[in-house]
Amino acid sequence: MYQVNSMPEQLAQAKIDKLMQVETATVGHFLHANFLDTGIRSMLPRVRAAGTAVTLRLPHADSTLLHYAMDHIRPGDFVIIDRAGDTRHACWGGVITHTAARKKAAGAVVDGPATDVADFERHGFPMWCRGPSPITTKLLGVSGEMNIPVSVGGVVVNPGDAVLADENGVLILSPDEVDMVADRAIQMQAREVELLKRIDAGESLPTISGAKARVEASA
Repeated sequence: MYQVNSMPEQLAQAKIDKLMQVETATVGHFLHANFLDTGIRSMLPRVRAAGTAVTLRLPHADSTLLHYAMDHIRPGDFVIIDRAGDTRHACWGGVITHTAARKKAAGAVVDGPATDVADFERHGFPMWCRGPSPITTKLLGVSGEMNIPVSVGGVVVNPGDAVLADENGVLILSPDEVDMVADRAIQMQAREVELLKRIDAGESLPTISGAKARVEASA
């Protein structure tokens, strides 16, 4: 049995543009929640993508609903797939990559393996998953849910959430968190540029950061 809910409202382009200026590792300096676990990693070496979460729950070896969803994916959507604990079958392969790239999807996250991994680079398609597998799902016509809250990488993802992903990891934010988080991260990144200039000018990192004073005070 399949459950298909309506597509979520997409994030405003201004929020997407702001997120695309942010490194996930910068956010990791002040947030510890909302990051998918580190077993889910990028299939491309240097990548950044942001978009609106469209969620799927695909249990067992049935990927029928993923094929169905391809007719509904919009430019800027970020496909988030809960595999319900299946770490053996790859639900995402070359044909889906080709289709999602043509649809101009922002990217995809699979809490499980994917296959035809060379196609991610060939299409420049941003994918985060638990690695490759040659064993694929089938069009079994059994069950699945679309646009429901899902659990991916230890994080609950709701349809319509903001997704920011790069080679360091994947961050999920509610739409009303985006500006606050992004603004703080962009300010931190600007300060880091100035820090690097000071180091290049010969200043000491532990002196600037205060690490030297802390260690010497407790010695």
